[in-house]
Amino acid sequence: MIGLICLLLTLVIYMAAKRLYKRYPKVYLSPLLVTPCIIIIFLLCTHIPYEHYNAGGKWLSDMLQPATVAFAVPLYKNFKVLKKHAVEIVVSVLTGSFMAMISSAVLAKGLKLDTSLVTSLIPRSITTPIAMNVSQVIGGVPNITAVFVIMTGLLGSVLGPMILRLLRIENEIARGVLLGTSAHGTGTSLAFGFSSMSGAISSVSMILAALFTLVAAPLLMLMW
Repeated sequence: MIGLICLLLTLVIYMAAKRLYKRYPKVYLSPLLVTPCIIIIFLLCTHIPYEHYNAGGKWLSDMLQPATVAFAVPLYKNFKVLKKHAVEIVVSVLTGSFMAMISSAVLAKGLKLDTSLVTSLIPRSITTPIAMNVSQVIGGVPNITAVFVIMTGLLGSVLGPMILRLLRIENEIARGVLLGTSAHGTGTSLAFGFSSMSGAISSVSMILAALFTLVAAPLLMLMW
């Protein structure tokens, strides 16, 4: 019963935060930031164990996988363009994904973080369901990885548009690759705000980045 109440509460908080963000589009009012903060405060004040909350909240996590599959629709609609620019997209995504993993590992090592935190940080640039699986395979902590993924998405939604404006990037292919590779689902949602084409490219980039990281992350940990 508590799990169901927490699930409904999460949905209500998110919808309210989303309406607030539409009215006042400030970074610090992003639903991805406001919702977790309010839920954490609620759980601390009510002394509800996370396990009880997650009994209902896990349904939202489980919905991430079919939601990711739904990105196939814009891919189908823009298949001809994707096929035309396949080489550029694949090379760009693989390069970006590799740099994301390497920079994460180097940063974590430089800060002398625990090994489990290092492995939890490496898959931060891919979509949550796959990132958590990768984290578990390479010895990380999936829940911590999920936090890093959310932080990466938030930073990407803030810095992505700034970089696009600063470098005057107006090409839809480049926009999609940048946002999808660096900020996964959050970046893809932002890319659809530019155009359907950018969103489709971002979807492909997000999926390719996830697949590449799934294969490369275990190999990277073996060589590290």
